[in-house]
Amino acid sequence: MSIVRHLTFRRHHPHRRRLASLAVAAAVRQDTAVWTPAPLSVVEPAAESLFHVTVDLSDAPDLATSHSRAGQYLQLRVPASEKPSFLAIASPPGLAAAKGVFEFLVKSVAGSTAELLCGLKRGDVVELGPVMGNGFDVDRIQPPEDYPTVLIFATGSGISPIRSLIESGFSASKRSNVRLYYGARNLQRMAYQDRFKDWESSGVSIVPVLSQPSDNWKGESGYVQAAFRRAKQIFNPNSTGVVLCGQKQMTEEITSILVADGVSSDKILKNF
Repeated sequence: MSIVRHLTFRRHHPHRRRLASLAVAAAVRQDTAVWTPAPLSVVEPAAESLFHVTVDLSDAPDLATSHSRAGQYLQLRVPASEKPSFLAIASPPGLAAAKGVFEFLVKSVAGSTAELLCGLKRGDVVELGPVMGNGFDVDRIQPPEDYPTVLIFATGSGISPIRSLIESGFSASKRSNVRLYYGARNLQRMAYQDRFKDWESSGVSIVPVLSQPSDNWKGESGYVQAAFRRAKQIFNPNSTGVVLCGQKQMTEEITSILVADGVSSDKILKNF
């Protein structure tokens, strides 16, 4: 509901009139923000509590082409709520230019705009804000011969911009040691398993890490940072790049481990 409709103007109170004027101005700024309406073309489960959402940008080519780097994000609004949700763009930038779509991996959280979004269907119209953020500056870990080791860490829906990075290409096949540590509660909550084979073919070794695995799980268990400590191999910190996205505690602990090992903080890429 508009802020303006909640304002009560009282006479003989200049201070209150001033506050009311400021509130009106703020409401106008919010109402005149650039929002692009676009229909949904896909809403389907990706994993437990996670959904694939695709937005058709056929009528918004300028917005589509504004996605220039993996790791960028935008705000999305749904008809039933004025509160936007911040979503990382999961598809690589080239897909928007070629097919006119943005793809997202959305975690459905009770009571949130994301939950409302995941309850919509094909053809429903949402509103998108402009593409924001600098994304992952992969130029900082180029050329591949100077940075043969790239360590990638993601948890939960944080895999979304990592998918964009892998599928947009960062010369993984020209590097000797590219590893993705991907953490989730269990396999039922791990999205993009159907893409693992293609990612590995592109030069990325995938290490799934489950914090609450089933009894028959034979892979890494616990938290991503603990799995990395256990599996840490000898590498040259001066020729190592790092990409992080996910839970704050994970990103902070991984950063501390790698900086202590001599990896330059300038070579640790984050999308925020």
